[in-house]
Formats: sequence, structure tokens, C-alpha cells
Amino acid sequence: MTWYDAPSHTAGAALVARLADLPGGMPDIDLRAGGLRVQPSDGTAEAAQELGLVANPAGLETLDVVIEAADPAAVQPFWQTVLGYPAGLEDPLRRDPAFAVRRLTEPRPLRNRIHVDVVRAADAVDRAREVTGREPSGAFGVMLPDDEGNEVDLVPGETLPGTTDWLALFGAMTFYPTSSPAPLVTAAAELADAAGVPLMIDVRREGVAFDSGKDQWEESPEFVALAQRIETAAKDLGLSADPARLRFVQFGIDAADVPALRAFWVTLLGYEEDPRPHVTDIYDPRRLNPVLFFQQLEEPREQRNRIRFELAVPDPERTVEAAMAAGGRILSEKPYLVADPEGNEVVVRTPKTRPST
Repeated sequence: MTWYDAPSHTAGAALVARLADLPGGMPDIDLRAGGLRVQPSDGTAEAAQELGLVANPAGLETLDVVIEAADPAAVQPFWQTVLGYPAGLEDPLRRDPAFAVRRLTEPRPLRNRIHVDVVRAADAVDRAREVTGREPSGAFGVMLPDDEGNEVDLVPGETLPGTTDWLALFGAMTFYPTSSPAPLVTAAAELADAAGVPLMIDVRREGVAFDSGKDQWEESPEFVALAQRIETAAKDLGLSADPARLRFVQFGIDAADVPALRAFWVTLLGYEEDPRPHVTDIYDPRRLNPVLFFQQLEEPREQRNRIRFELAVPDPERTVEAAMAAGGRILSEKPYLVADPEGNEVVVRTPKTRPST
């Protein structure tokens, strides 16, 4: 993957249009107000250079998740169902975190300090509950456990008020299947720049996903108007939305010392703190990787999780050094296994190549 800084959505969309004309088809592209991440293909670097876009290695991190299980074969189908990943545990649109279920190498207790939240269309949530055979429970009535007790809050979304094509899944999202994404991307980029509203535009061979980012449509009164204009542009191009293919995924961490743990993960991930009072979220400033939030532990828990993160970065040694300065410790190397100040674990490694189809 390569990140190119760009001054606007429209400047990034110009590269999308250029790449659409190259042999080999459209690569995966994540377009943001300040740049775009591209799955490299022949001609990408040349097209970017001609448009004056500069590669920046700072945008190449990915954050994925590992769930350890005594019987991975029994646990994996549950997570495929709740996530809506039809084959394996990777998002077919390659937007959301990849999950992996791996065999436990030593006994670990069932309770986790790391939590998974998934928000999907309401009918998809109903189907997942039916397939898994689990009745929702928990404080909010949305928690489902897998066969070994690992839990997910599977939350039903709803239609974004004032629109027909968008769902409110913590973020506002829609997806337009198309084999010719460039005209829609160009139109949406111009609309977003004119409105002054940051927009996440994920371009795939399968189509184009639009996303406000978590809570951003609520924070921006102009967002719904932008969503309506994008709907009109899509309809003018003869496109129909399929937002049910999308989901929102975030992770919560229980903490005895929320400020200390929050500071560690901000340093490790290069995230920023949500400035709103009483909100503990931290987020990727490029809106490429999942949101994390922190919950105050009511009582201490001395245990190791069955859930951990995997962070892929271009320079693991430098990242681990920063993590140590923020209170972390190295548990093992090659690849690095790092613990935060309260024992939650993350593997830090170099990126793997993800398939673009």
C-alpha cells in the first residue's frame, strides 16, 4: 500500500480517474480529504507524480485482531456470521479489520478486557442472531457470545434520516456497486469539497463506499445534505445503493487507569484523542483504521486476554521503541509481542500484502 498526500478530495479523485484508465482494473483506493491510500499497480507511481502527489509512508499502518480459542473450527463460523464476512475472516470489500481465530497455546480465562462492537443493518443483525442461535443479552441487550465465551456487541443500525440510500451504523454509510467508479468518485469529491465536509470514499473494483466516520454525521449538520447530493449524483449515473454490505467495527478496552492506557495506545497507533468531554475514543487521523475506546474497570482483573491486536507498520522497531517510552513492555521478539501498561497485548510486525480482489 502507498499513501499519497493530497490537498483535497478532488485532487485525490483525479488520481482515481487516472488509475481507472490503466490496464489491470481499478486497485483498492481509500480516498480522504487529505490524501489517499492506494493498492499499488503498474502505472500508479507515474500517475501520482504527474498529478504532483507525494508518497508518505506514515499512512501505511493496519490494525487487525486475533481471537484465541481451544477449538478454532467451532469459533470461526460465529465470527464470520456476526461480521458478515462470507469466506474466511476478511472483509470482502477490504475496508474493515481482518480477524483471525488461532488455537490457544496455553489456558486463558474466558473474560476479556478487550471488547468487539459490530454495527450492521437491522435485518442483517436479525439474520445473524438466528444463524448463531444466540439470544442477545448484556447491559444494552445486544451482546452475543461465541462457543467459548468471547463476546461481541452486535448492534442494529437504521436508515440515515433524510436519505434513502444511507445507513446510520455509528457512522453514516452507503455503497454503490459499479464497475466504473471514477465518475461517481469525481462527483462526490467535488460535492464534499464544496460543502467543506470530510468524507471517506473507499473505491473498490466492486463499487464505491461512502462513510462519514464515527459520529461525524451527527457532529456536522451539513453532512445529511451532502449525503442527499451524493444520492442524486449516483441516481443520475444510473446506480443503485447496496448499503447492507457495510458494517462498523470498533474495539473497547477496559482500563484501571483510562488516561494512562489511552495515552499508550495513542502513541503506539499514531492516533488522536476525541476532544469531546466524557468520550474516551481515540481515532486514526486519516480514518483508515478502527476506533478504540476505553471503559473504566469497576474492579481489577489480573488475567490475559483471549483477544489481542496485530499492528502492521513499516518500521516495527521504531514503533516498539515509542511504545516502551509510553509504558509498554516487550514480551517476545520476531515478531514483537508488546504489552500495554495493564497487560493487553499487541503484535507489531511489518505489513503483509493483502489481495486486492
